[in-house]
Amino acid sequence: MSRQEAERKGRRGETLAAWYLWLSGWRILAKRQRIGAGEVDIIARKGRTVAFVEVKWRSSAAALGEAIDARRLRRVARAAEALASRFAKPGDDVRIDVILLAPGHWPRHMANVWQP
Repeated sequence: MSRQEAERKGRRGETLAAWYLWLSGWRILAKRQRIGAGEVDIIARKGRTVAFVEVKWRSSAAALGEAIDARRLRRVARAAEALASRFAKPGDDVRIDVILLAPGHWPRHMANVWQP
């Protein structure tokens, strides 16, 4: 798969994940927030919880098992830490979530996956 095609599929996955979150009662605050420390695909709020969400799209459900690892989560956590003051209010719970997507399967939303 070419880099351009992978980018297109990744963006489609992020759009599907945002819809899934919205339908689950989350308000989307931002998408594709890049800073020097890394990138966060989606930032969403539900009540007093702000989630910094990493989205992974794979061509098969079997490939989702290797989609996320500690290195990727550290990158998201660094970016979330740098961005938290823009999106979280005092007293909010801030967490790192992952949404895994594959064709023909429901999204798998993994909440609070990063514990420093």
